[in-house]
Amino acid sequence: MVLYTNVGLHISGGTAGSVIANRLTENPNFRVLVLEAGPSNQGVLDIESPGLDFNLENSPFDWNFTTIPQAGLLNRPLAYPRGHVLGGSSSINAMFYTRGSSDDYDRWAAVTGDDGWSWSKILPFILKNEHFTTPADGHSTVGQFNPVFHNFNGINFVSLPGFAEPFDDKMIQTSKDLKEFPFNLDTNSGTPLGLGWLQSTIGNGTRSSAATSYLGPQFINRPNLDVVLNTLIARVLPSSNGNNPDLRTIQFKSGTDKTLRSVTAQKELILSLGSIGTPHILLNSGIGDEEELRKVGVSPILNLPSVGKNLTDQPDLSLTWLANLTATPENFTAVFNLWLETRTGPLANGAVNQVAWTRVPETSSIFKDFVDPSAGPHTPHFEFVLEGSPHPLSSNQSTIGLGLAVVTPASRGSVSLNSNDPFDAPLIDPAFLTDEVDIFIMKEGIASAQRFFEGPAWKDIIIQPQFADALESDEALEHFIRFGANITAHPVGTAAMSPKGAQFGVVDPDLLLKGATGLRVVDASIMPFITCGHPQAPTYAIAERAADLIKKKWA
Repeated sequence: MVLYTNVGLHISGGTAGSVIANRLTENPNFRVLVLEAGPSNQGVLDIESPGLDFNLENSPFDWNFTTIPQAGLLNRPLAYPRGHVLGGSSSINAMFYTRGSSDDYDRWAAVTGDDGWSWSKILPFILKNEHFTTPADGHSTVGQFNPVFHNFNGINFVSLPGFAEPFDDKMIQTSKDLKEFPFNLDTNSGTPLGLGWLQSTIGNGTRSSAATSYLGPQFINRPNLDVVLNTLIARVLPSSNGNNPDLRTIQFKSGTDKTLRSVTAQKELILSLGSIGTPHILLNSGIGDEEELRKVGVSPILNLPSVGKNLTDQPDLSLTWLANLTATPENFTAVFNLWLETRTGPLANGAVNQVAWTRVPETSSIFKDFVDPSAGPHTPHFEFVLEGSPHPLSSNQSTIGLGLAVVTPASRGSVSLNSNDPFDAPLIDPAFLTDEVDIFIMKEGIASAQRFFEGPAWKDIIIQPQFADALESDEALEHFIRFGANITAHPVGTAAMSPKGAQFGVVDPDLLLKGATGLRVVDASIMPFITCGHPQAPTYAIAERAADLIKKKWA
C-alpha cells in the first residue's frame, strides 16, 4: 500500500497504514494516494464473519508465504499467512485485542531512550484507537471488564464475546479454584497475568478491521484520499546518492500492467508493509547488509545490517484431552443463516471466549543460566486459550482442545532475499524454538495446562490427555513439541527502532530510517521486542503515535 501526500509518500500494508491514511487526511491540506497489493475487503463473507476466519488462510486474501524449513521444528516448513487485502492482516487475523503488559512498553522506552514509547505515554494512543462496544448477543458485561481502561468513542470496534460457549462457567470457576490462574477482571489493564474474558476487534457481530474502521465509507470517500488496489511495490529509489541518501520515491506496478511506474513524495516517504513486507522492500531497494545484498545481486545504497534481522514470533502448540461428554456438531447452514440475518450466533464470535496468561516461576532453574526473555514481573511467558466447543469422537466421548503459545520467545529469526527480483517471495525464517529457553517455557506451559484440567471444575469431564505418551520422558516431550509446534503468525521486529545515533537497529525512536533522509517506517516491524499478547492492538497504537509525530512535524 502506498500513500502519497503533499507532506509525504506513504507505503502501507494494512493495519498501521490505514491509520496513517485516515489521520493524515483529517487535514484537508494533505492529499493521500493508497496503493494496496491485494483486493478489496468489501463483500467478502469470510472476512466479515468472525467465525469464518479459518477460511482465509491459503486464500486470495493471503500472501500464502511459506517459511524455510525450521531447524527447531525437525526441519518442517510452515505456511505463514499474511493479509493480502485492504486492511492487511487485520482483515484475516483471529481478531484478538490484547495490548500486552505495561512492562512491554516501558522496555521499548528504555531501549530506545524515548519515554514516548512508555506505557503511560502510549496509553492515550491505545485508547484513541478503541471503540469499546456491546457484544453481539447484548448480554450484560458487568464483571467481565474494567471500563476505566477503555474508550467508548474511538474508531475501531472492540467487544467481549458475543456468544456463550459450553465451558465458560468452568473456565471462570477454575480461576476461583486454582491460585495459579487468578481471575483478571481486565487483561488489557497493563497487567495481563491471570485468566479473563477475551476482548476482540468485533462490532455488531462483524469483524472490525483497519479497512472497515480507518478506511470505512465516511473516510475512504474523503476528497483528499485515493485508493488503488492490486498494486505491487518493487522498491524505493534514491533521489540522491551519498552517505545520507534521500529516499522519497517508490516504484510500483498496478494490475495486469507490467510497466514499472514511480511516484515521489514532496516531504517524506513512510513504509508500512508489515514485518515481512517492509524489510523485503528495503532489501530490494539496496538497504540492508551490503555483503548479503551483493550476494543476491542487489546493489547496496545504504548499509543497515539490522534490516530483516530480529524477526520474532510466538510459537504455538495444540493440545487435546479426551473428555467424557457428548458433543453434537453444529448445523452450519442454520448458524450461517442466523448470522446473515441477525449478525448473532456462533459465527458472530471469535474462536475463544477466555484467555489465560502466566509466568514460569522466578526460581526456575532455567533462569540460573539464561536471561528471562520477558519484559518484567507483570509480563507472562505463555498464553493458553480453550477452544470454544468440544469435538465429538463417539456417542459419549469428545476431545477438548487448548492452544498454548510462548508469548515472550527468546528465539530470533530473519527475513532475507531469495533473489534480486522484487516480486519473488522473501525467505522467511522465524527460527522457532532455536533458543533453549523457549523449549523450557513450552514444557512449563504444558505442565500448567495439565494442572488447569486437574481442577475440580473438570473432575467429571476430563479423562486423560491425548498426548500421554509424550509425558513419559523429557526427550519424548521435547520431540512432541518440536513435531507439533506451529505459528501464531505474529511477526515483529524486522526494522527495529533503537536509540538515535545507535549503530544497530533500523529506525530512530521517531521511526525515521537511520542514515537517510525522507523515509519513515510505521508498522509492527519497528518493535524492538514483541509484546506478550497478540500484536494487533500495539500496532494500532504505534500508528496512532506515528501519525501524531508526522502531523506535528509537517503542521
